[in-house]
Amino acid sequence: QPQLVESGGGFVQPGGSLRLSCAASGFSLDNYAIAWFRQAPGKEREGVSYISGRDGTTYYSDSVKGRFTVSSDNAENMVYLQMNSLKPEDTADYYCAADHVVLVRRYLTPDEYDYWGQGTQVTVSA
Repeated sequence: QPQLVESGGGFVQPGGSLRLSCAASGFSLDNYAIAWFRQAPGKEREGVSYISGRDGTTYYSDSVKGRFTVSSDNAENMVYLQMNSLKPEDTADYYCAADHVVLVRRYLTPDEYDYWGQGTQVTVSA
């Protein structure tokens, strides 16, 4: 059974940086796609980034493009989300999710993913 565990969340001031990690077990990243989602209180879950474990294809939401970078280390079965120039509106619980097949144009659609981590909290505030 695939399992995902996020870490690296915390409190940071606006303009700061954080790196989130997603440790995958029970499957090989070589055959899966991973996405990062976030959910702020009272808001719907929002997809922010995607990476294909097969070919390294990445995709970002407009809200984080140019500030966030997703990467993977398939040998270690790890996925990372480097978040720079953080803004208060980035405050949310962040989740990584995995699935074997994700349709093009649905990279950031939560329903495409069967496996989810428990989340890690990110707070951006002065």
